Amino acid sequence: MLKNNPLWYKNAIFYEVHLRSFCDSNGDGKGDLPGLTTKLDYLKELGVDCIWLLPMFPSPLNDDGYDIADYDNIHPDYGTVEDFKTLVAEAHARGMRIVADLVLNHTSDQHAWFVESRKSKDNPYRDYYVWSDTDQKYTDARIIFVDTEPSNWTLDEATGEYYWHRFYASQPDLNYDNPEVADKMIDILKYWMDMGIDGFRADAVPYLFEREGTNCENLPETHAYLKRVRRVLDQDYPGTILLGEANQWPWDLRPYFGGDEADLTAPGDEFHMAFHFPVMPRIYKALKLGDTTDILDIMDRTPSIPDNCQWCVFLRNHDEVTLEMVTEEDRQLMWKLYAPEDRMRLNLGIRRRLAPLLDNDRRKIEVANAILFSLPGAPIVYYGDEIGMGDNIWLFDRNGVRTPMQWTAEPGTGFSSAEPWAPVIDDDTYGYQKINVAAQQADPESLFHTMKHFIATRKAHPILGWGRCDFLRVENKAVLAYLRRTGEGQMLIVCNLSDQPQEVTLSLPEFRGVTPQDVLTGQAHNIISDEYTLSLGAYQYYWFDLSGTT
Repeated sequence: MLKNNPLWYKNAIFYEVHLRSFCDSNGDGKGDLPGLTTKLDYLKELGVDCIWLLPMFPSPLNDDGYDIADYDNIHPDYGTVEDFKTLVAEAHARGMRIVADLVLNHTSDQHAWFVESRKSKDNPYRDYYVWSDTDQKYTDARIIFVDTEPSNWTLDEATGEYYWHRFYASQPDLNYDNPEVADKMIDILKYWMDMGIDGFRADAVPYLFEREGTNCENLPETHAYLKRVRRVLDQDYPGTILLGEANQWPWDLRPYFGGDEADLTAPGDEFHMAFHFPVMPRIYKALKLGDTTDILDIMDRTPSIPDNCQWCVFLRNHDEVTLEMVTEEDRQLMWKLYAPEDRMRLNLGIRRRLAPLLDNDRRKIEVANAILFSLPGAPIVYYGDEIGMGDNIWLFDRNGVRTPMQWTAEPGTGFSSAEPWAPVIDDDTYGYQKINVAAQQADPESLFHTMKHFIATRKAHPILGWGRCDFLRVENKAVLAYLRRTGEGQMLIVCNLSDQPQEVTLSLPEFRGVTPQDVLTGQAHNIISDEYTLSLGAYQYYWFDLSGTT
């Protein structure tokens, strides 16, 4: 059963599920809520604390469900509202939580509100969306889907006006300057919270309001509305969370936590959590170049957040590897290093899964996860990455990283008895016959068991969730070293991000006389003197407990 800990998210392991691709219970080739419910014991075994569900609402699926046509129901492919309630109850019975996606910024153009809105300029729903007689307003706002959208405005020929959209033209933005819209979205949130879920991952939150002369991102009006949402959760649904998706620099994200930037003991009053997007591509860059400089730089520039808030960190998710938060020079470098074929690129990013990005090199995959599970923040595992699934860059848009989960070596991968909605991975390297859950559960040396061990070890050392992080300055740029600290203990993380053996000398005078114990292997190492020299093999990593008596 769930423990009543209001700060549960600070040290939680999140697992992102694409319902359509996870498990099909009724043989229609599409994953669904009952299918996910049958796999809860698997997620419990892995060590998952909270399941993050991608959009599950009725939708034409032009953007894989992020184009919502009805906020009050479940997409028929996925089941019913009752199926959802069952999933929540069964997850809670196993001590796991459920967080659902809520798309605040826009709807589908097939939503009843927009269908009405575009009928005439005096329709009661016209003001639910952002309309203009010109496409020259808000010209300072960037275009996000640069591969497909030439403008943030689209002409509606029936009324001769343009409507505003920050994403696809089939996703018109809601008008939050209309109090009715602002109230209705709160009502929608409460409708689902009343079913017992544990919070929302709020999609595309920087763009809720528009103002001339700005880039229409991170506006004061947006923060005021999000604080209102937070108050509803705190007052009516204590213990639940709001996780913000804002692909921004960390210093631009800091206001989304709220609170008092001068007093971190003052509680945050906006998002409980937010994704740390910029650190992710820098981990990949460091692994390719054997140089940790950019990781250290972005973490140095990451501001402190209120004590009741937490970052979310990840290596991969359902979208492309975003390269928005890097320089143009680094973007070109990352494309060259990780996406040499044009088809591997999408928008300002790379459409690859974790294992292919890291050359299916077990050492690279492990050291990347050793960093993920020890950085400040709650880690998110993207479904299938725990077994090293591959991708299909030839599928439409981002579908190449959303292929069916590979459960078994049987036809249909144990995902479905019918032909799956998207082709399963079936190549010599990543094919389901070789890469699947059943095979890895049976093999104690598999990636699955390594991931399970990472998760269990992290949970056994709450320092990794709660502790502050102090990065050590070392001469060897290939080695990433940092201390995690709380009042109860201290840990030292050391990772070699190169394909060559490395030696590193760390200045650790405060730990003189301590015998470091690697908590991942149980192995004790040499006693620390003022300077501590370590030899690491290619991509080797250590999680040292330094809490012993000096």
